[in-house]
Amino acid sequence: MRIVLQRVARSAVEVDGETTGLIGAGLLALVGVALGDTETDARIAAAKTVGMRIFPDERAKMNRSVADIRGAVLVVSQFTLLADVRRGRRPAFTAAARPEEAIPILEAFAKTIEAEGVRVAHGRFGAHMEVELLNDGPVTIVFDVQDGRIR
Repeated sequence: MRIVLQRVARSAVEVDGETTGLIGAGLLALVGVALGDTETDARIAAAKTVGMRIFPDERAKMNRSVADIRGAVLVVSQFTLLADVRRGRRPAFTAAARPEEAIPILEAFAKTIEAEGVRVAHGRFGAHMEVELLNDGPVTIVFDVQDGRIR
């Protein structure tokens, strides 16, 4: 899994003119599910997402998590995070999991965040989405989880 977290003041996603997800302060999580990813990987990624201390405390130090600030997470699937651009000019997406494999992993990621007491909003898997965000900082963190380990 590849996760791109953006600390946001607000974020929303629309599909065909309908808002499917909307949050205030919190995290926009762009999630790419790779071939071979497991629900264990999803749970590890979710725990890291919820625990990441990237929100300011009273001294303006990044010392609080999304849970600490009672924020929310907008989860948006994005297979293009797994693009292979090593050859040619057209990216290859062969490392991305097929929908029937990716959807349960993405759902496990979101459910684990919710189980930690953090509200989750969603995009729509496989749809053309318009994602809007007001990046707060800007703060953007990228990490991978593979074979039960953060890389």
